[in-house]
Amino acid sequence: MQEFKVPELGENVEQGDVTRVLVKVGDTITQDQSVVELETDKATIEVPSSVAGVVKEIKVKAGDKVKVGSVILTVDDASASPGTGNGAGESKPADENEEEPEPEQKAASEPAPKARQKADKAEEAEENADEAEEKPEKAAQKPERAEQKPEKIVSMPRRESAPPAAAPEQPRAAASPKPPSPAPQASARQGQAEPAKPDAESRPGEGPVAPASPSVRRLAREIGVDIHEVQGSGSGGRISDEDDKEHARRIPSSVGTAAPRPSGAPAAGVPLPDFSKWGEIEREPMSNIRRKTAEHLSHAWTTIPHVTQFDKADITPMEELRAKFRTQVEEAGGNLTVTAVLVKVLAAAVKQFPQFNASLDIDNNAIVYKKYINVGVAVDTPFGLLVPVIRNADQKNITQIAVELHQLSEKARAKKLTLDQMSGGGISISNLGGIGGTYFTPIVNWPEVAILGVSRGITEPAWKDGSFVPRQLLPLSLSYDHRVIDGADAMRFLRWVVQAIEQPFLLSLLG
Repeated sequence: MQEFKVPELGENVEQGDVTRVLVKVGDTITQDQSVVELETDKATIEVPSSVAGVVKEIKVKAGDKVKVGSVILTVDDASASPGTGNGAGESKPADENEEEPEPEQKAASEPAPKARQKADKAEEAEENADEAEEKPEKAAQKPERAEQKPEKIVSMPRRESAPPAAAPEQPRAAASPKPPSPAPQASARQGQAEPAKPDAESRPGEGPVAPASPSVRRLAREIGVDIHEVQGSGSGGRISDEDDKEHARRIPSSVGTAAPRPSGAPAAGVPLPDFSKWGEIEREPMSNIRRKTAEHLSHAWTTIPHVTQFDKADITPMEELRAKFRTQVEEAGGNLTVTAVLVKVLAAAVKQFPQFNASLDIDNNAIVYKKYINVGVAVDTPFGLLVPVIRNADQKNITQIAVELHQLSEKARAKKLTLDQMSGGGISISNLGGIGGTYFTPIVNWPEVAILGVSRGITEPAWKDGSFVPRQLLPLSLSYDHRVIDGADAMRFLRWVVQAIEQPFLLSLLG
């Protein structure tokens, strides 16, 4: 008997939702045969089996959440050809008399990634620091020891902002048994404990220390609450985490002073009110794609200093050419859309302005310039926004780009995009013209540094050759990372794009 476990699904992808099981008990499967379909936070993928044989047991069903390393199914490989096993790292068959461990025990016994092991150690160090903070606090509450010199409070440095994928998952923390603590941990910290100045909230010389545990005081800092203003509901006015939250509900303005947290991590801020008090509500869990989108955009918005500049391009000549060659492109299997043309325009533009095809390595004080030119295109789907990538767009003509973009868009709407098809972008396009509107401010798709927003073309009077004539104008919105791109360069870039749209010969001349 052999077990097939969820393999590595991609960079920073640790779990997925089972959408379909593609085999059943009794089926004979071969290596590389797709056996289950998973929806991850980036795409829906079919997972191929690394074992061969007759399926004896299927341990998952549609709707289950599975992590990397979880058992999907078991097979009897007695009839399988030699060498079709799961490799040297595959688990040995379990003893028939040995009791099957519970799924939770399996998950806890599986090896964790190095990043999680570090996070667990950081949490243990934090608990030790909490104990160190607790002692001087209790000592300060005893009158007979009031004249003693205060002990130094040991504090832990805050975790620096990091990409969403580096933040430890809450479910894992729950899976590892730990001694109970006075209140839930509001944030994760790391680093070695070191002596520090007394916590400012102890207010030396201004009054007694607030009757609250270190974790409760930490929660108050996270949600922007002054712990000394919180009314405790416990014995002797002891403050709990619920008291912090209730105080924050009454002072909504405190949200604006919340302490920083790891980028992309869910806020530990003010809890939502009970909406059901005012009427009927419905609560629906976020899909993996929606959750990942929220984390990714939150990280991009809080990390990147955004600036957006606007302009209009006269697309009257381009529309005439699109009408003329639309049938030819359709025969090739694509749609000659404005977006397909703009992919080619951007591919030419970043050759003239390489800082728009770059990424900022803030940790090493460097800018990474990419020699390849890949353009991402945001696609609206029923289950969220996906961004497939047109690779080597500078080496393809508009017809090839139109065909590839059509194929990728269809895959996106059918949830068939692979992780590779959504990675490696250098600059992105978000076209809302099919819906309407004039201008908008798109969020830069980190780690890129620029994105072009496109709205609906509008026929307006334009001054041309001494008189006003009707022209079709296309609103453009360029958002960029101001740490890498200066405003003057951004305006030059946008004007170059406008001129390339209005004068297609420029693409052949300089593209």
